[in-house]
Amino acid sequence: MRMVPSAPRPAAARTAAALAIIALFLSAPVVFSQALPDYFDIIGVNLLRATTTNLDGSGVRVAQVEAQEGSGQFEVTPANTNINLPVSDFTWYSAGSSATTFPNSLGTDSPHSDAVGGYFYGLPDGVSTNVAHIDNFEAGDYYETRVPDLNDPDTNARVVNQSFDDTDVSDQNPYDQYYDNYAAKFNVLFITGVGDGGHVMPPSTCYNGIGVSAYYNTNGTSIGPTVDNGRAKPDITAPQAPTSYSTPLVSGAAAILLEAGSRGDGGSDTNSPRDARTLKALLLNGAIKPATWSNPSPSPLDPLFGAGILDVFESYHQLLGGKHGCIATTTVATNAAHPPTGATGNVSVLSGWDFNAITNSATTDVINHYCFGVTNSAQSTPFTGTITLVWNRQYSHSTINNLDLFLYDMNSGSLIASSTSQVDNVEHIYVPQLPAGRYDLEVLKHGGGAANFTTASETYALAFEFFAMQLTVTPSPGGVTVSWPIYPDGFYLESAPSLTPPIAWWGTGITPTVTNGSNYVFLSSASGPQFFQLYRFRNP
Repeated sequence: MRMVPSAPRPAAARTAAALAIIALFLSAPVVFSQALPDYFDIIGVNLLRATTTNLDGSGVRVAQVEAQEGSGQFEVTPANTNINLPVSDFTWYSAGSSATTFPNSLGTDSPHSDAVGGYFYGLPDGVSTNVAHIDNFEAGDYYETRVPDLNDPDTNARVVNQSFDDTDVSDQNPYDQYYDNYAAKFNVLFITGVGDGGHVMPPSTCYNGIGVSAYYNTNGTSIGPTVDNGRAKPDITAPQAPTSYSTPLVSGAAAILLEAGSRGDGGSDTNSPRDARTLKALLLNGAIKPATWSNPSPSPLDPLFGAGILDVFESYHQLLGGKHGCIATTTVATNAAHPPTGATGNVSVLSGWDFNAITNSATTDVINHYCFGVTNSAQSTPFTGTITLVWNRQYSHSTINNLDLFLYDMNSGSLIASSTSQVDNVEHIYVPQLPAGRYDLEVLKHGGGAANFTTASETYALAFEFFAMQLTVTPSPGGVTVSWPIYPDGFYLESAPSLTPPIAWWGTGITPTVTNGSNYVFLSSASGPQFFQLYRFRNP
């Protein structure tokens, strides 16, 4: 087992995606800035805190698993300046024993653990600063004994951060199985760094967990797919480096979503959003794509970025859209055509989720149909569609059921996009230029032999989002006000003096005012031309 290094990485440049352009005449030049936002801006924490009440991990018990830096060094120090929490918030575990006092005989302070905890739950810079309790495990004991023995110490910690990796690739298959069994039995979401160079490493490679890469990858972050059967890992990336520090940002976001679902933000069914599959689907579907994102077929995810860059504000608003079941279910013979349904009715929202089951026989394929009327007041502006399907490798099973995603145009019957990996238990569709229309999103479970069919019934989580973004221009005394919604997140205003190629777009140094669910920027009126557009700011 190896501790990932902890040297910081420099920031890199931003990407841009134009959605709307407006031309204005300004009385003075716009002040430009290329300064990058801090990681709370990038991952949506600042916006979430500004617009939502008390989402800070309250009531959620979490775990932090740490490899030893030296003799006995694995413990978080509550009084460390990155942590600033009372001793009573912690329990320490090693070699089958536990302690509730600090210092204790189980180990000693680890600077790495303090830094990881600081990003995860510490004050003032953690993502989830009010978690109920932290269980701090020594990794050798946890990895080699507790997980293989299915030894849950009744901590009820359901988000487990792991900022370590095992460099022995031969350990991958047995430990993937151990972790998947543990996750399925105890409803635990393991969130693990994929490593800092070379192949993705166990335990980040388990089917039922989330593998995290480091977005600022100047010094290298491990790249997928897995060496065993080419599965898509990492699942997601976050803007800290190395992966030791990107991972706790995702863990903190998971704790926030778990809190939100438990208190009813996703609707009256508070059990479904607490399921690890739902948390994973929401985190992946809320991630924002860098310009270089691609998923080489048949992989559902990018081998460096996974589903994209963590954005907890996006994920939370998809949770807020509520749970919505399928419109119809149909069955066809195995491998037969499965055209869009003729059922009437649509899912009532364009952003939301479902937690559902799908059942078939070995000789049939079954399809759950989710129909969407993709239209709004944005008129001709194209939509962006993002859909993520997640299910588990079930307890004690070495194989997985084969589920696929398909998106059909219901008017023409044509297939728009699909995700059909035979080895992954994640499917993901991203369509950045989707015309308005009526669409059938199909979740298909295959029959047909052991390679596709493990059990008759499978429980899955589905997260979806369709949106069209526009700038709105409103006359104001002495100028104009431009505005755009705060959701979906990640859009920023930039300007150019001319649209003559090559266009020199620059991010404006104007911070928008957030009011009533929209961003507002006032621009003084006319003397020289300036052109404005929105771009989705993420630093590749």
